[in-house]
Amino acid sequence: MYNSKMYSLGAQGSAIRELYEYGKKRKKEIGEDNVFDFSLGNPSIPSPSIVNETLIDLIKNTDPTKLHGYSSASGDDDVKRSIVEYLNKKYNTDLDYKYIYMSVGAAASLTISLKALIKPSEEVIIIAPYFPEYKVFIENADGIVKVVNSIKPSFTPDFDMLERSINNNTKCIIINSPNNPTGVVYNEEIIKKLCFILEKKQKEYNHNIYLISDEPYRELVYDDINVPFITNYYDNSIICYSFSKSLSLPGERIGYILVNNKCNNKDYIYKSILGSGRSLGFVCAPTLFQYMIPHCLGYTSDINQYKENRDLLYNKLTEYGYEVVKPDGAFYLFVKALSDDSINFSLHARDYELLLVPSDSFGCSGYVRISYCVSLDMIKRALPAFKKLIDDYKEK
Repeated sequence: MYNSKMYSLGAQGSAIRELYEYGKKRKKEIGEDNVFDFSLGNPSIPSPSIVNETLIDLIKNTDPTKLHGYSSASGDDDVKRSIVEYLNKKYNTDLDYKYIYMSVGAAASLTISLKALIKPSEEVIIIAPYFPEYKVFIENADGIVKVVNSIKPSFTPDFDMLERSINNNTKCIIINSPNNPTGVVYNEEIIKKLCFILEKKQKEYNHNIYLISDEPYRELVYDDINVPFITNYYDNSIICYSFSKSLSLPGERIGYILVNNKCNNKDYIYKSILGSGRSLGFVCAPTLFQYMIPHCLGYTSDINQYKENRDLLYNKLTEYGYEVVKPDGAFYLFVKALSDDSINFSLHARDYELLLVPSDSFGCSGYVRISYCVSLDMIKRALPAFKKLIDDYKEK
């Protein structure tokens, strides 16, 4: 009567989304100002003005049949050229627009790429803590999830475990830097070490191992931190990018897949992505937002506001006695739970109307994720609740 696997996904839902829905209900019960919702990574800073200005200009001055019609299945060529020209200039690369596929955000990019690469029962390595939907995407592509841990408290990959985990059945590895949920950025030393291991294992097993870089937070970094551009370090690399976070457009679902033009069998891989997008129904990303992109490349929302949020929350929580991973990017704090059971800790935090995501769904126990892409005012109002919460545990 129905697909039991899909029913299970729908019935169980996402822990993040469930907490967000709980927050919506709670706000109706006691008032929005009385609930401190740190659940969802939903940008709180408006898009840069160039976004709306461009959209208005396009609507006023573009033939509506073109503006709202189909593009090519893989995206408009001029848009793809503009993206590659921007990337080549910024990162000193030699990329080719013919290997870009316009997508409806990073989730679609990952889903398409995994479906294109994986044969049934091949393995995909993810590094914990990881974005929970990675497991869903991999399993939907009939792949096998293999988890490699991070080293605490730096939350950088455990390279010894990574090297042991790669085998003849390994097809690819997904990395996410800046990372959701920790905010950690993999610096050049880490990326070089990762790529060295992958190169060595490719030779050992005599087959390609692909590196998929999930990059919705690429530009959201603080204090002049550098995010290495993956194609400069590893040939068999694919970038899955979204404009959702950098331009504060999560509801518009626009991004791209970039196959490194140094990738072995690049034409085969790209055509597999075309086929995967077709089979999943992910063709022709929204034309209006494709046409917007060339005008907005290099722009971001005001990252300084996120930095102000980070600094206030990080400084206050550490002052109160919480153990916090200081993020170099994205807009999340990863905070050690005050008990061994992060789910129970998260439930207890609700007593103070604090909505914190337990880390278990990220593949890492004992922490909670705090999304600080919220108003500065809400953070200030929430601080007494954080203080009461830790004082409560100190008294036990």
